[in-house]
This record gives sequence, structure tokens and C-alpha cells, in this order.
Amino acid sequence: MEKKLRTKDKILHASIALFNEVGERQVTTNHIAAHLGISPGNLYYHFRNKEDIVRQIFKEYAKLLETRIKPPSAHTEALDALAEYLDAIFELMWRFHFFYANLPDILARDSALQQDYARVQQGVLERVISVLNALKSKAVIDIADEDISDFAHSIKLLVTFWISYLKTQAPDKAINHASVYQGVLKVLLLFKPYATTKALPRIEKLQQHYIMLAQSDPTSS
Repeated sequence: MEKKLRTKDKILHASIALFNEVGERQVTTNHIAAHLGISPGNLYYHFRNKEDIVRQIFKEYAKLLETRIKPPSAHTEALDALAEYLDAIFELMWRFHFFYANLPDILARDSALQQDYARVQQGVLERVISVLNALKSKAVIDIADEDISDFAHSIKLLVTFWISYLKTQAPDKAINHASVYQGVLKVLLLFKPYATTKALPRIEKLQQHYIMLAQSDPTSS
């Protein structure tokens, strides 16, 4: 039997959908209440204001970061772990693309959220470094130890601002699966110069996999 969502969860889900569809800045609590067919008072019973909703969404985002982005275990095949990492990146970029699209503005309006974001992102950087160290130890990439931190920063930079970049290039174009997969491909491309001879064919096969996923998206035309 399917579990019935609580009103609070329905508000969060509807907010994410509306923020992704039209942009967080354009959505008010009245829009969210109307979308759900509830009164504004009912919404305010669960959330004080829109900033409170955004903070709760960020907590969900942060929890997914912690559970999905992690180094491969000793028993995980290294390139399977890389694919899982890229899939996690796609899931987060797609599910919360409103956040990536307007990150500086959202954080500038909420100093508490800004502090939480900085703390969470430091943890993300440490986990990405752990992923890269594991891939090096499993002979997937060959990179100097002193370059791993900068490589992790480059990956984080691309992931964080890929959707913002797309919006600057085509402000009126909707973000779709294909455009997010293009971001995943850009991340994978960063790995290719460091790929070992043994791993390169598998990385190129993975690249073709994401190209096909991008091209198969029915909303990309």
C-alpha cells in the first residue's frame, strides 16, 4: 500500500516542482498553496515563509549529497563506482536544478542558508577528493597527489555552475534531462586526460552511454 504523503511533504514536493518549472524567484507561498489546493494558512502552519521552505529543501538536498556521493567500497568495481558517482550528480542537478540555476541570489537572501551551504560544500569537497583517491588507487586515473584537490575543485565548480551557465546562454530555454546529461558529460570529460590506458576504453564507453541518454530525452528537441 502506497504511503500517503503528509501535508508538509506535499508542500515541499510542490515547491520543488514549481521552483524548477518557473524559477524560485517567481514563486510565492500563495502560488504553492493554490497549486496544492490548500489555504495559505494551512501552508503557514507548516512553514513560516518561503525561506523556511527553501531551507527544508536544502536539508533534503544535503542529505542526498551525503548518501549518494561517497568513495567506492573495497568490493566495488572502480568504473562502476565512477558511473554511480556520475548518476548521483545527474540526480541532484536534475531534482534541484532551480537551486543550481539561481544559487548566488538564493544564498544572498538568507545568511543562515549561506552558512549551511558552505559547511555542506566543504564536506562534498572532501568526499569528492576521497572518490578521486579511490579511483587513483584502483588504477582508473593517474594523477599527481598534489593535483587531486584542484581536480576535485574543478569538478565541483563545473557541477555547481553548469545550469547557471546554461541559463546565461539561453535564459528562456527550459532545463531538461538532455541539458543536465550534457553537464554530466562535461564532468566525465575532465577525467579523460587522467584515465589510465586500461581504464580509457571503459570511460569512453561510459561517455557514449551518457551521449545516448542525452539524445534520447524527448524534451530536448
